[in-house]
Formats: sequence, C-alpha cells, structure tokens
Amino acid sequence: MAEAAGFGVGHAVVLLGAAVVAVPLFRRAGLGSVLGYLAAGLIIGPFGLGLFDDPETLLHIAELGVVMFLFVIGLEMRPSKLWRLRRQIFGLGVAQVLTCGALLTLVGMAAGLRVEVAAVGAMGFVLSSTAVIMQMMNEAGETQTQEGQKAVAILLLEDLAIVPLLALVAVWAAVNGRAEADAMPAWQSIGIALAALGALIAAGRWLLDPFFGLIARAGAREVLTAAALLVVLGAALGMQLAGLSMAMGAFLAGVLLSESNFRHQLEADIEPFRGLLLGLFFLSVGMSLDLAVVAAEWRMVLGGVIAFMSVKAVGIYMVARLARSGHAAAANRAGLFAQGGEFAFVLYAAALGVGLFDARISAIMSAIVILSMALTPLVLIVQRRTRRDAPVSMEGIEVANGLRGRVLFIGFGRFAQVATQALLANKVELSLIETDVDMIRAAGNFGFKIHYGDGTRLDVLRASGAETAEAILVCVDKPDVADKIVELCRHEFPLVKLYVRAFDRGHSLRLIKAGVTYQIRETFESALVFSCAVLKGLGFDAELAKESTDDVRERDKQRVELELIGGLGAGRKLFRGNAETPEPSPFFPSAKTGAEAQTQPPSTI
Repeated sequence: MAEAAGFGVGHAVVLLGAAVVAVPLFRRAGLGSVLGYLAAGLIIGPFGLGLFDDPETLLHIAELGVVMFLFVIGLEMRPSKLWRLRRQIFGLGVAQVLTCGALLTLVGMAAGLRVEVAAVGAMGFVLSSTAVIMQMMNEAGETQTQEGQKAVAILLLEDLAIVPLLALVAVWAAVNGRAEADAMPAWQSIGIALAALGALIAAGRWLLDPFFGLIARAGAREVLTAAALLVVLGAALGMQLAGLSMAMGAFLAGVLLSESNFRHQLEADIEPFRGLLLGLFFLSVGMSLDLAVVAAEWRMVLGGVIAFMSVKAVGIYMVARLARSGHAAAANRAGLFAQGGEFAFVLYAAALGVGLFDARISAIMSAIVILSMALTPLVLIVQRRTRRDAPVSMEGIEVANGLRGRVLFIGFGRFAQVATQALLANKVELSLIETDVDMIRAAGNFGFKIHYGDGTRLDVLRASGAETAEAILVCVDKPDVADKIVELCRHEFPLVKLYVRAFDRGHSLRLIKAGVTYQIRETFESALVFSCAVLKGLGFDAELAKESTDDVRERDKQRVELELIGGLGAGRKLFRGNAETPEPSPFFPSAKTGAEAQTQPPSTI
C-alpha cells in the first residue's frame, strides 16, 4: 500500500508508541497528559530524533481533534445554557481579550517592535489554547463548575475574535498595498460569515434531527457514525470557507444537536476520534517547536515567554477581580489562560503572508506560543501546590460549648439528616456538631441549630456534652475519622451508648471489635428495601419478598459472626452469587479463581 503524503504505518506506530509511553509517565508524575504529549512530540519531531520532517502537515490533520473536542463541548451546552452565558461571553470575554491585548501590545513595543507588529503578535498570544485549557479542566473535573463555565465562555469569545483579527490583517495589507488582487472587501467577508452562521443554525434547527432519524431507521450502526463525522466535519469546513474558525462551526453544530434524541449516541461515536486526534494535535505542536530558532534567539524567546505570560496573567487577574471573582478563582484563571494558542499560528501565518511579519518574527512568536502552551501545566501544578486556601469565614457560626443534649450527633450529612427525624418526632433533645461550615449554614435554613465542632478532638467532645449524653451517634462519612472518634469515646466515655455509621463490611467488623453499641453499613438497609421493591415489581408475592430480604439479613448476621473469627473470607459461602463456585484446585489450594473472586467480594459488600 502506498504511503500518502509521506505518512505511513511506521509513522503511525511511532506516534502511538510515543503517546503510550510518555503520557502515562507524565500523568504518574503529576504533570498531566498535555505536557506528556508535547514532550513526546518534541522528542520524535524534526528537532529531536528527526522521525518526522513535516509537522505542519500533521498539525493541520490533528486540528480535527480540536474540532471534535469543541463539538463534544457543544453537545453539553444547550442553547438555553449558552444564552445564560451571554454576559460572560460578550462581557467577560471581550474585557479579557481587549485588556490583555492592550497590555501585551505595550510589551511588544517596549521590545522595539513596530506598533502594528506588536499588536498582531499580542493579539495572537491573547487567543488562549482551547485544546490545552479544556483538556486540563477535564482532567481536573472543573468543566461543569461555575468557573469552568466562565472559562468556556471566554474561549468561545476568543474563537470568535479570530475573525475580526484576520480582517484587521487584511485591512493593513490593503492600506499598505500588499492585499491580494482577488481579496474581497471586508464588508463582504462579514456578510458571508453571517450568512454561513444563519445557514448552519437553520440546518441544525430543522434538518439535523430528521436526518439522524432517517439514518437510524436504516439500522446500519457504522453509517450513523459516518453521519456524525459528516456533520462535525461539514460544519467545520463550512465555517472555514466562510472565513470563520472550524472549531466554531463544530461547536455550533454540537449546540444545535444538544437537544437531539441522538445526542448521547453522537457523543459516543465521536469520542474515540476526538481523543486520538486531540492527542495527535498536542504531539504535532511539540514537533513544531523549532529548537534552532530557540537557540539562536534564546534571549528574545525566553524574555518573550516570561513577559507575555506574566503580563497576560496580570491582565486576566485584574479583569477577573473586577468581575467580582475571588482571589483563588482569579489566580486559577490567570494560570490557566496565561498562554498562547493554536489560533495564534493562523494569525501569524496570515501576517507573514501579507508581509506584516518577517520570517524571523514569525518563528520567534510561534516559538513563544508553543513554549507557553508547554509551560502552562507546570504553572498550574506550582500554583496548586503553593496555593493556600482562604480561611473559612465563621460569621454567624457558633462553636460547640456547653451543649447538653440527650443525644449527640457528630456529622450532619445525608445519613444524619434522615436519622434525626424519628428522634425529633419523639421530642428527643439533640446536640449537633459538624465541621462543614456551608452545611451548617444550609441546615439553618431548614430549622436546624448546628454547632461547629471537630469530633476527633477530646476538648470538643467534652464541650459538646459527650460526658452527659445518653447516646453518641457518629455519622461522619470517612471511616478513619469515625474510628478515631470511636476510640476516643470508648476510652473517655465508656458508659455512653455509641451508634456508628459504617462505611463498608470491613469497617463494620472494626467497629464491632471496638465495642460500639450498634453499627450499620450505610447502604445495607436501603439496598434491601430496594431489592424488595424490585421483587414486588416483578410480580412476586409481598410476603415472599419480605421473607427473602429477612433471609438476607439473617445470612448477613451469620456472615459477620463467622468473619469476626476467621476474617472477611470466612462467611463467603453464605453470600449468593450468580456463578457456580468451583472447588479449590488440589495443586493450588490457596489460589482464588475468577468465580471465587466473585463470590468472595471485597469489604465494600
């Protein structure tokens, strides 16, 4: 089979091998997958081992990963949700782009660049990397948080900003007599872009859902996958031909399909392509770092990286604080966005094409952007490790002192909230302590008086009335914390009845051995009630369903008695499994077979 464009199976093996080796190593070291991809790309690229000599071609292919990433994000962003973000997009996003652009332009001018060169270089760096930021937020689980949604809004605005920026480069070329002969007027370009947006929205509103319905009825699974790719790539290509970004087209296609009946199927179909191509994108960015330019212009490159990242971070922090974000949120956003992105390459290529940039400036600015993308994960790691959480405000919170309830609750999560109801119905006087200030304030809205107190401290237990209480209920959700509280209470208040919420089976056994009055695994009874309801729903007699669940309780009680003597595996024969348990091998009597592993579950059962 002939290799296309100099790229063959051998290259694919090298790319996959580099990713498989580098990414797990970097993630294990706590450096994140993005930095792993970039480092791997640098090593195998033309300025490393030289296994690839044309990273730009690879980068153009890999940009499809960013396109599909934006499509998946769009699927999670319903039109109503996007409408709610309009202030962040056109308020916060515009403020950040303009503020950082102005500050970075001044930096470029201070370095001796002409105003127009400094402005284009600055605005290219302002356009942060959607791929880097979204990948890091996904890994940190921050995409759906309030701050994550603000970040998405800003990235959308930056994607839109590439259009007027490219138009400004074209205007400069026209004013200086360097415009292409067949270049269309700016107003015409804007009109085409708006028409393309309108056509995409109309197609998404009235055509896409019926189209996928027709494909689905055909019953060909692979054709539905092909249709999903067609929509994503077709929308991206249409936006690119209209002068907009491919990523914006894919994002809009995702938004328009976010309320479709096929949304989840589309996401599942696109996900494998998205992950592979996004990794390929980061690899190709790493390959694109020209080490020869970095070595020859190291003062300019190093100074540019430090100055641009620092000044941009300051601008982002200022805008965030003016928008009433807290210090921690503003600092995190500054670290996340303080880098250039993939759209900088597009803008710099346009500037080079019309003579606004010379080859040296273009190479230096591109190197600054790539290095900033590589440094961003490191900046965030340092930031998170050195960050000090702001002290929790205790305003309106009373510390436990001199409490005298008949029953002392330690912890007031979901478990304790339910447990209080029967006691309150019988007028039992309760004392409640909790360490989560937000929980204390929220519970106050529902008529609960909760004091702040850490049950692992003896002085707090005394102040909470542990000595005079008839019963102490330990309802915390961390087994190690519960164990510490039990140890303190058994030693200091041996006459008080101790009722404890257990996390799993192993925790239950530890509590029984510690001599608590009563313990229960937090999900045990609810699971029995659940299975009883299922039996009734399947048509079994109600009395039979009750007898079955009672039998489970009895078997569990017997298991506990056996396990207290022989360990967790002692009562496994009393636990029903859906596979036959084979006899142990006479040659390997201690080995656990797959079926035995199933019938000897971990301590969570």
